[in-house]
Amino acid sequence: MTIRIALADDHRVFRESLRVVLTQEPDLEIVGEAGTGQDILALVAAQQPELLLLDIALPDASGIDLARQLTQVYPRLAILALTGYADRIFIKEMLKAGARGYVVKSAGSGELLQGIRSLATGQSYFCAEATRALAGEPTGTDRPASPPVAVLTKRERQVLKALAEGQRSSQIAEQLGISPATVVVYRRKLKARLGLHTTAELTRYALREGLV
Repeated sequence: MTIRIALADDHRVFRESLRVVLTQEPDLEIVGEAGTGQDILALVAAQQPELLLLDIALPDASGIDLARQLTQVYPRLAILALTGYADRIFIKEMLKAGARGYVVKSAGSGELLQGIRSLATGQSYFCAEATRALAGEPTGTDRPASPPVAVLTKRERQVLKALAEGQRSSQIAEQLGISPATVVVYRRKLKARLGLHTTAELTRYALREGLV
């Protein structure tokens, strides 16, 4: 049986490398690839893959939101998260959104292939690092608790939500009617106020606080 797979990641070099690995397997067929949320939705609609390898961080959308949309329309689509995030919050949110498996990009090709074949047979799969994160073991990304979201202004919450959804500064600026430079200022203030250092940390915080 051939497993029809679609690749969803915004890094073209990564997709090309992934394609090389997967096409060496006689039971796997790559039916298409995409790097943005809109292109992913169109790809799945056109090709009807059995399995989607989906990153969480995309330039115009959150992989979590995409998983939620896709599983509602295509309940038989098996979604395997393939991402750089190993945090428990991301894993849980992807599962709630409908994903059936989770593999971090630092895992080996053996774990990825095992995950693909597990999902294709109706099972779930989590790579070793994701399993440890779900068990509550430290992943090296945990930080002290940040202040509650109530300390943020309405506009700060709007910017934070948009950032967590994967929107670019230009998109956020257009949506909120402010300049891209102002968005950058908000991003900097959010990090300072919450004691965080990266956009990934802001995204984790937004997920924990239920903004996304």
